[in-house]
Amino acid sequence: MIDWDDVRYFLAISREGSVRAAAERLKVNHSTVLRRIAQLEQRLGAYLFEKLPSGYRLTDAGEGVLEFAVQMEASSNQLETRVFGRDQGVGGLLRVTLPPPLATHLLMPDFADFARLHPEIEMEILSIDSPVDLTNREADVAIRVVYDRDTLPPNLHGLKGPELFGGVYMSRDLLAAWRAGAPDRIRWVVRNWDGVSDWARSGEVPAAEGPFRATDAVAQLLAVRQGLGMAALSCFVGDGDPLLARVPGTTQRMFGTLWLLTHGETRKTKRVRLFMEFISRRLAAYAPLLAGQPDSSE
Repeated sequence: MIDWDDVRYFLAISREGSVRAAAERLKVNHSTVLRRIAQLEQRLGAYLFEKLPSGYRLTDAGEGVLEFAVQMEASSNQLETRVFGRDQGVGGLLRVTLPPPLATHLLMPDFADFARLHPEIEMEILSIDSPVDLTNREADVAIRVVYDRDTLPPNLHGLKGPELFGGVYMSRDLLAAWRAGAPDRIRWVVRNWDGVSDWARSGEVPAAEGPFRATDAVAQLLAVRQGLGMAALSCFVGDGDPLLARVPGTTQRMFGTLWLLTHGETRKTKRVRLFMEFISRRLAAYAPLLAGQPDSSE
């Protein structure tokens, strides 16, 4: 019999291309991955990977195993979600994924309220920008900013939330200095993978050449607070920060719509239903804040 756990390690290396990346994905050490692969190769009587300077490449035997390994993974996930979906007990683990700003600047007090209401539920908040695969049970509920409803996977169940708007912000001290005549031009503060959208450039404050780059949303916000420049931020972040103000002459822009998403089977679980209903009500109450109303710019 083939051990499904060994197959998981095989899939991790085939997808990540290295033992180190596979170990990080599976949250185990390097030696465990090597031992599991050796165990699987021994059972199958064939080498599955060829070690190259650039990483691990599937052998012909490995290519033949890959198709069946993917099928095993899909069957395992289907079984797990089917059983999980029939779990009508409230207690248990609930994984929620969402972008970091939504967690740190908006919903963490609501998560705390929900946890106090249901202490038997063990909550795990995955505050990350990268998407999480709900079908593979990497999370039970995702709160996502969706730009086009047609891009939602058909196998996910969703509750539509409020629209999310953004604006352009700078520190109040920097705005006061600019109004007083210095500095003449203000730098943009952007995240490493972002540029400056055309809609954000329409303000009265002239932009300097060469942006200040930050690695993530938290560093970007801290840089703006310190007066290093101006940035396009979600309105609930910018308007909720007493140190920031809207850049004069700029407009708002809709970033997308918030959706609460879960897998078709997972949504039948009682703790998932309770969480979806609770957070959807809280998001509805936040609709004016998410839309940037009332306008708090000076």
